[in-house]
Amino acid sequence: MRIRTTVLLLLLAAASRVFAGSVAIVEFRGAINQSSAAYLTRCISDAEKMKAECVVLELDTPGGMNDSMRDIVQKILASKIPVVVHVAPKGARSASAGLFIAMAADYVAMASGTNMGAAHPVYMDGKLASEKITNDAAAYIRTLAEKRGRNISWVDDAVRKSVSITETEAAKLGISDAIADDTAVLLEKLNGKKFRLLSGSEAVINTNKASILRLKMTWRESLLNTLNDPTIAYVLFLIGIYGLIYELASPGAVFPGTAGVICMILALISFNSLSISFAGVALLVLAVALFILEIKATTHGALAAGGVVSLFLGSLLLFSPMIPYFKMSLAVVITMVVISSAFFAIIISIGIKALKNRVVIGIKSLVGASGDVRVAIDPVGIVSVNKEDWSAGSADGKPVLKGEKVKVLRLEGIKLIVERTGESAKVK
Repeated sequence: MRIRTTVLLLLLAAASRVFAGSVAIVEFRGAINQSSAAYLTRCISDAEKMKAECVVLELDTPGGMNDSMRDIVQKILASKIPVVVHVAPKGARSASAGLFIAMAADYVAMASGTNMGAAHPVYMDGKLASEKITNDAAAYIRTLAEKRGRNISWVDDAVRKSVSITETEAAKLGISDAIADDTAVLLEKLNGKKFRLLSGSEAVINTNKASILRLKMTWRESLLNTLNDPTIAYVLFLIGIYGLIYELASPGAVFPGTAGVICMILALISFNSLSISFAGVALLVLAVALFILEIKATTHGALAAGGVVSLFLGSLLLFSPMIPYFKMSLAVVITMVVISSAFFAIIISIGIKALKNRVVIGIKSLVGASGDVRVAIDPVGIVSVNKEDWSAGSADGKPVLKGEKVKVLRLEGIKLIVERTGESAKVK
């Protein structure tokens, strides 16, 4: 056991020497949520274990969830190596929750054509948060700016007044430390920089000939981040409903039901992170109910029309349209409404109507079928129907000769009652 422990320690020490002198680059584009917070904090931990010179967070974010942002900020403040936020590439932004993350970093750089700010907290319905919540957010970002020696007055305005600034304005106001259009320029500016970490230790970054390590999302992190896309969550939810209803309409299909359950579970995972509107969910469920009622009790389209309206409104209200990172494309909503309407009006209606049709298998399927007389009926004989021999009697009580064709009128027990068709058949 001691030998294994010693070998493990030697391997870790060797790995540290290999990664020493490296710079960890973490690229993130999108909204700040639970999955992105897990990814960014994990990467900072990995960079610490590698004993990298620093970790660079390349951000392009419109903002996101408050709790997730605080998780990232806390990890940055506790980092054992310098954390650099680089708002990049050109045209990127670090808004709302992204501003808090930037203010927590040891060093902030921005590419040309970027901006940051607009950090006023909002509720999930898009309305501005209460004064109490706003005061809390303002105090939080002021303390971050104070610890990093940044412009306290401006960050307070960014929260209270939702002001934003460009990369050149940020440099003049003491919000950012440099303008760097790419990683190479950033590393050149970082070389030789000395930082005092909040832990009390000092770190001098040496980026001269430093190797670049890009830390990517794991497949699990990538999957969870994809599920946190409102459009993906919305589509999964509807597919889940389709699958479950199709399984109920056509029992035994198995695959639609299984796929529906899987999609529904994935959608629920997404909804848990996205904080959906229950009013939107209620309208979607109502739409499904109206479609099913239209199929079972035809109202000449009245219920179906209500279902379409309910589906459309529910889709729009499912996520707040006022918050950019929760907003769904109107084209996606319209497409899914059309597909959903067609699904319930055509596919499900066909399946349920098929269940209402007369039985086409078993003994009842013999009624209306034609057959050949194999043994003369007088008063009872044998006829061949659907390649099977049956005991049969004549409907009018008259004898029917062998070889004549007959039609089954009804069943009396297990005996067929038939009538002549006027045709003759060859009987072996």
